[in-house]
Amino acid sequence: MASIVGSFNTAQIAALTTAQVVALTTEDIAVLSTTQIGAFTTTQIGVLETRDLAFFTTTQLSGGFTTAQVAALTTSQVAALTTAQVASLTTVQVAALETRDVAALTTGQVAALTTAQIVAGLTTAQVVALTTAQAAALTTGQVAALTTSQVTALETTDLAAIRTAGIAALGTTQVGVLTTAQVAALTTGQVGALTTAQVASGLTTAQVVALTTNQAASLTSAQVAA
Repeated sequence: MASIVGSFNTAQIAALTTAQVVALTTEDIAVLSTTQIGAFTTTQIGVLETRDLAFFTTTQLSGGFTTAQVAALTTSQVAALTTAQVASLTTVQVAALETRDVAALTTGQVAALTTAQIVAGLTTAQVVALTTAQAAALTTGQVAALTTSQVTALETTDLAAIRTAGIAALGTTQVGVLTTAQVAALTTGQVGALTTAQVASGLTTAQVVALTTNQAASLTSAQVAA
């Protein structure tokens, strides 16, 4: 039997009880328009079953969910989103995610974020909320796309978890804004991965002074010469 939910107006959608929302079937979700989705209250959004969220198309998710609805998602709901759904979120939707929800993203979901979502979506508070596992999951392109504000917002443990290829992909301006505490937290592998351009044009005198003995020892002759 065809779902009758598609014939509901926005007032009827908003009037659904939480029990009725929980009872929505995959057929019901499939016929929802973006306008209807936008009519759901934040309370209704919060009771959607995690398994049902996966049935929203990327168009329904990115075109229908308001920022208030995105903020209303629970950590379990956010973690249940597919990587395709995560990648479809608009930058304003990404920015609307609660920090606890950002911390709940799987490493696969984090890796699925586009550079546009990283640059224009992630707030500095959300960057702070990243776990070390999530930081380690960042791709080279994602790390290279970080704004200077996002770079300085990285916690030292998270920075140390970024893959060496990601560190090597940082621009000289990004390297230059690293705090001395962040520089001191870099692993010897990360220090050794710095390009000569990053060392010559990125590192400041204060940053060089902040290097530990082990970090300094890991510098290559080419890096020292730079």
